[in-house]
Amino acid sequence: MCNTPLKVGVLLGGHSEEREVSLQTGKAVIRACRSLGYTTFPIEIESTLDPYMSRLKQMDLVFIALHGGIGENGHIQQQLENLKIPYTGSNPKSSSLCMDKNLSKKLAKSIGVQTADWVNITSRDEKSDFIDLPYVVKPNDQGSTVGLSIVHNQFEVDPALDLAFQYGENIMIETYINGRELTVAIIDGNPMPIVEIKPSHEVYDYQCKYTEGLSTYECPADLPGELTLKIHEDSIRLFNAFECKGYGRIDYLLDDDGRYYFLEMNTLPGMTNTSLVPKAVASNGDSFEDLIQQIIEITLN
Repeated sequence: MCNTPLKVGVLLGGHSEEREVSLQTGKAVIRACRSLGYTTFPIEIESTLDPYMSRLKQMDLVFIALHGGIGENGHIQQQLENLKIPYTGSNPKSSSLCMDKNLSKKLAKSIGVQTADWVNITSRDEKSDFIDLPYVVKPNDQGSTVGLSIVHNQFEVDPALDLAFQYGENIMIETYINGRELTVAIIDGNPMPIVEIKPSHEVYDYQCKYTEGLSTYECPADLPGELTLKIHEDSIRLFNAFECKGYGRIDYLLDDDGRYYFLEMNTLPGMTNTSLVPKAVASNGDSFEDLIQQIIEITLN
């Protein structure tokens, strides 16, 4: 229980493709905050904070439970900084960088963390012949695999591009890595036990992420100790290189030869009943309320 009746505003909703997930995350965070004894105010937004400015200014802290779009790309974070209101998660610069898959992969590569070959295009007329099939097509700035397709042959190229361009003007084409899906949560600069995701689909897609029973999880992942240590070390390096704050989650693919490839950094990972960060924390013996309490304390400190 908290000693001070802090007023916590929980931002949820938004107008990104991940709105429904944000609503689930927000409700879970609200329950936890109330269980911890905080005076908690749900603030469900659409496309802007403007209608809620007076309420936000009354908060001691804002817990950002938004996913994708303006909630995760630094826009909301900048507005809250302008208001001088403490908020959870990373700052505007870091949020913007991590939301841009192209820039984040470039940074990972620059510090020696392996990532699959890729090219970004802004027009379907641009050539991408040097990326061999199969490859992944996805919007550059969407989360939760929104707009993502695996292209196995030339007949699947146009439908994949059609889908991806529905969600953005900048499209990533990335070498497909057939491997194990791993994720590492970072809390206050410390890596949590690695989670292995075992989706029932070919890829850990939106349905597998948010539909109970479509994926199974192993935490800690069954990996050699030396490999676990190396992934943890690189995860901390990435977290620091991206200048992330508070908490985050890093996704990898591990191939059959034991090589792991950076996929992306999530600055506002999900907090639903199928989400990965709570699973990692639970394997350490901590509850969901412990996780929320720690995130709030990190923010205030």
